[in-house]
Amino acid sequence: MKLDMIVRNATLPDGHTGMDILISDGLIQAVGPSIEASGHEEIDAGGRLVTPPFVDCHFHMDATLSLGTPRLNRSGTLLEGIALWAELKPLLTQEAVIERALRYCDMAVAQGIGAIRTHVDVCDDSLTGVEALIEVRARVAPYLTLQLVAFPQDGLYRYPTAKQNLMRALDIGVDVVGGIPHFERTMEDGRRSVTELCELAAKLGRMIDLHCDESDDPHSRHVEQLAYEVQRLGLGSRATGSHLTSMHSMDNYYASKLMALIAESGMNAVCNPLINITLQGRHDTYPRRRGLTRVPELQAAGVPVAFGQDCAMDPWYSMGSGDMLEVAHMGVHAVPMTSMDQIRSAFDAVTSVPAQLMQLDGYGITPGCRADLVVLDAADPVEAVRIKPPRLYVLRAGKVIARAAPRTSSLALPGRPDAITIGRGISPA
Repeated sequence: MKLDMIVRNATLPDGHTGMDILISDGLIQAVGPSIEASGHEEIDAGGRLVTPPFVDCHFHMDATLSLGTPRLNRSGTLLEGIALWAELKPLLTQEAVIERALRYCDMAVAQGIGAIRTHVDVCDDSLTGVEALIEVRARVAPYLTLQLVAFPQDGLYRYPTAKQNLMRALDIGVDVVGGIPHFERTMEDGRRSVTELCELAAKLGRMIDLHCDESDDPHSRHVEQLAYEVQRLGLGSRATGSHLTSMHSMDNYYASKLMALIAESGMNAVCNPLINITLQGRHDTYPRRRGLTRVPELQAAGVPVAFGQDCAMDPWYSMGSGDMLEVAHMGVHAVPMTSMDQIRSAFDAVTSVPAQLMQLDGYGITPGCRADLVVLDAADPVEAVRIKPPRLYVLRAGKVIARAAPRTSSLALPGRPDAITIGRGISPA
């Protein structure tokens, strides 16, 4: 068998060291220590961490890189962001959405992202964003997997044609059923929307991903309804509740009951550390709530929890770089989750967990998996989360599609080395 690529002396996320990865026909053919083989191209990982690509399972690509159009979000709140997006939508063109989305995809690939689930607003009768992102999905398919969610941003019932538009979007190629029950006019409308959307997903055999209880209100409890419907309809891991920030304000007794229901349903949860640490708690003085859902507690209950980027330079968030290690880094601080095991789980929350949530085929580093890999200038997942290192090589189907140089600094200090690699090699005792 003729090999196309060999990655030598890799450290894998599970801790195995000195591993060689043999690649041909875009697939991983063998993984093991010191394999005797020759290939068309070799990469010496030098003991560095080699991981499957990062996966962003919660993003809004139709709005990305639109910061300042038509104005800035002065209050920094979720609700002003939604109002600002409503002002921007009439100004959108397919060409502009495509151009911005492609620029973001370039940035994401350079940061080692291999797949993105993006919510696209269907509360627009022209479906400008939907048609634009379907086009983007086709263009970037050789180097990036996009999964689209039909998202009624202004409410399934609150926006007059949202239901029809959602069905139109699914009919023309959008992948996943979306919703936002806490933005309906009443709690009861939100509850009904969860039931209707889950029944639609079950009928069509689709995955479902609802923005759920993205609120500081402890009485916003639509995730309870979602867990019930997921269990009733047997949706299991095809279902995801995103944000779930009201859980940070719920009393502990109710939250303990709720987390057991979520775990029983088999659904997934998504936390968006960068966005929710900035959007939530805006009406607080002090003490001020952090705004993130109960990640360690959900994990302990057996719920798969992934981290998402959510936004980048748009009506809701003025920063963002497509770096999922930045997302994991913020999660470690804001949740907080600072034990070594928890930091490793934060790395999993931007790699293997969202890959499972999105049901990505061939993800991983075992024979038969797609040869989609990232070589990081770090020794292990904990160091990767700590220093957010350069992505030295990004591979898609065994071909290098991005590369970067190590991050070094030259010193002029008496008796000290003249060059260091920033942050590397400082491991816990």
